Amino acid sequence: MSDEPIDLAAALASFEQLWSPRVVARVNDYDVRVAKVRGEYVWHAHRDTDEFFLVIDGDLRIRLREGAEERVVALGPGSVFVVPRGVEHRPESDGGASILLFEPTGTLTVGDHEGEVPDHIDATVGHPLEVPVRGRT
Repeated sequence: MSDEPIDLAAALASFEQLWSPRVVARVNDYDVRVAKVRGEYVWHAHRDTDEFFLVIDGDLRIRLREGAEERVVALGPGSVFVVPRGVEHRPESDGGASILLFEPTGTLTVGDHEGEVPDHIDATVGHPLEVPVRGRT
């Protein structure tokens, strides 16, 4: 990890893949990840950790299932939401969004999902940025 500031816009511009987060920083034992998203993700949960979402641009919906209840949380630019550990959820975006996530290092993006993962989703623990994207100093 860099000890220089990271420009999030430059980090997001450095890749095109959807649902394929890049690790931009680490805080203690947590990854700070950025991702571009469009369409639907898979239903999944993270049994042992909460999942933090910050929408940088675009619009994101997070569908939540708790027992027989289902609800939708709508997020716009600058909105933050935390999915509590163990809650089944599915992020989605019709028009696309750029998001920032906090997750413990090594957390698989698809959590405990056991079914087939569609080709448009990268089941990963995050990828490093391929090019330095220093912030303004």
